[in-house]
Amino acid sequence: MDGILGRFAIPAPTSRERTFGGRHKVGDVLGYARVSTGDQDVAGQTMRLEQAGAIKVFTDVRSGKSMDRPGLTELLAYARKGDTLAVVRLDRLGRSLAELISIVEQLKACGVALLSLEEKIDTSSAAGELIFHVFGAIAHFERRLIAERTKDGIAAARMRGKRPGRQPVDVDKIQAALKLVEAGLSPTQAANQLGLGRSTVYREVAAAGVARKAS
Repeated sequence: MDGILGRFAIPAPTSRERTFGGRHKVGDVLGYARVSTGDQDVAGQTMRLEQAGAIKVFTDVRSGKSMDRPGLTELLAYARKGDTLAVVRLDRLGRSLAELISIVEQLKACGVALLSLEEKIDTSSAAGELIFHVFGAIAHFERRLIAERTKDGIAAARMRGKRPGRQPVDVDKIQAALKLVEAGLSPTQAANQLGLGRSTVYREVAAAGVARKAS
């Protein structure tokens, strides 16, 4: 999980007193709100986080698939030892269990706690920390299961005489596809005629430097 959020690495806290408008003290609550699209509003999350004691709320308006979250990056760079990162729900912070655990581990290493309002989880407490130990064990168990299933699938395929991975391409068919493209067919049409994958034909045409006839 080390590589999941390397871009969110938190600088080591220093003894230098930093303030935000003169209000940032050791033990402050910093809120984080995220919505998936520009059509949603973070106001509701912001209000709940401020009611929970957040002195500042960092926000992101990003698709759930986007890896770019400048608001979270800013918060993690700003947080100090003794602070608490607060979210309305855990899914606002991490888009997967592995990502969430990775962030929590980084927070813990820097002495920053996590508070989730709806799940009522506070990692500064023994009970809250225990919950994340359980989550971590589940994530590890899931990864082990996936690895074992993959190995079992490869072994079963080999027993049936199949080789895992990309299968070798018929050289004769490739040569025929290149000739069809040279004659004026599109790579897609050549692929359909010869029963080849379209991406395979495009790749081979590019590698061979075949010039298509102008239609």
